[in-house]
Amino acid sequence: MKLMGLELKNYRNCRELDLDFDSAKILIIGKNAQGKTNILESIYFLSALKSPRASSNLELINFEADKFEISADVLKSNTDVSLFYSYDKEKNKEIKINSVKSKSKDFKTVLKTVLFSTSDLLLLRGNPQDRRDWLDRAISQIYPAYDDRLSKYDKIRIQKNNFLKDVAKTGNFNETLLDVYNEQLVITGSNIIYLRKKFLKEIEKIAIEKHRIISETENLKIKYDCSFLNGEEDEVDEIAQKFTEILQERKMEEVRRCQSCVGPHRDDIIFYINGNEAVKFASQGQQRTIVLALKLSELDIITEKTGDEPLLLLDDVLAELDDIRQNYLLKSINQNTQTIITSVDTILFEEEFLKDVKIYKIENGELKG
Repeated sequence: MKLMGLELKNYRNCRELDLDFDSAKILIIGKNAQGKTNILESIYFLSALKSPRASSNLELINFEADKFEISADVLKSNTDVSLFYSYDKEKNKEIKINSVKSKSKDFKTVLKTVLFSTSDLLLLRGNPQDRRDWLDRAISQIYPAYDDRLSKYDKIRIQKNNFLKDVAKTGNFNETLLDVYNEQLVITGSNIIYLRKKFLKEIEKIAIEKHRIISETENLKIKYDCSFLNGEEDEVDEIAQKFTEILQERKMEEVRRCQSCVGPHRDDIIFYINGNEAVKFASQGQQRTIVLALKLSELDIITEKTGDEPLLLLDDVLAELDDIRQNYLLKSINQNTQTIITSVDTILFEEEFLKDVKIYKIENGELKG
C-alpha cells in the first residue's frame, strides 16, 4: 500500500498544499509549528476519521475558512483508489471513495497507518484511556467491525449511566431495566475484552523479540488488566460469566455511584520488564524501548492479518530516541513500508539513508524550495 498524493485545503495552517508521495521514504523538514505535523495528522485522519491531537473536527478547520478538505490518491493491491473528505463549521461532512459517496466504516478500511509520535513515548506513563485508545485503534485496523462494537458498548453504558442518575433524582428503581442494560453490556463488552486479550497475546509474541534485540538482556511481558478476571479466561463465554457475576455483585454500588464501575471502559494494559512493572521501575529509555517494540510490532501484525502494508508515520520521534534506538528503528523498516517522517532537519539521518528519500521543506503550511 502506498500513498501516491495528498492535497490539503484549509486543514489547520495548510491553506493549499499539494504533495507528491511517489516514493517509499518521504522526509518533511520544518521548524516547530510550521505544519509538518499537520500533514502527518491529515494522513492519519484518512485512516481513522479522527485526529490523534484534536477532540473535535472543528479544530482542524483553518481559522479563516469555513471548512477543510483532504484529497488523497492511494495505491492499494495494485489498484488506484481516490479518497476525499470535507468537514465544515456546521458539522456537515462529505466522504467519497473514487468520487462516490461512502460510509465512514467503508472509508476507514482503505488506508492503514501506524503513527509513532513523541506523545506515544509517554504511553506507559499516560492514563489507562491512552493505552486503551492505542489498543482499540490497532485492533480496528485489523477487524473493521470492532469500532461498531465499541460504539455500541459506549451507547449502552451511557444509557445505563443516565438511568442510574434518574434513579438518584427520582428514587424510582426499576431493577428489571437495570438487568437488561447489564445483560447488553455483558454481550458487547465480553466480546471487546476477548478481542483485546487475543490481540495483546499476538502482538506480545512479536514485541518480545523486537524488544530483546534492542535491550539484549531484558524480557518483556504484556498483561491485559481486567478487575474481574484472573487472566486465564480466554473464551467469550468465560469472560461473560465473570462479567455477569461482578455486575450482580456490584449492582447496588453502581446505583449509589450513578455510574458503570466495571467493564472494558475501566481496563488497562500493564507492561513488565524482567517481571517488574515498567511504569514503576523502568527507566525512561527502557519505557521508550517498549513503545518502539510495540509500534514496530503493530506494523507487522497489521500486515500479517490484512495483507496490506500500513504507512508508517514518524512524527519528530527520532530526535527523542538515542542512537541505538534510532538505528534500530530505521533499519527495521521494511523496504515495502512507505515511511513518512517529520524532522526539524536532516542531521539525524545518515547519508546512505537520505539517498532514496524524497524531501519536502514546509514553512507556514507551504512548500519551500
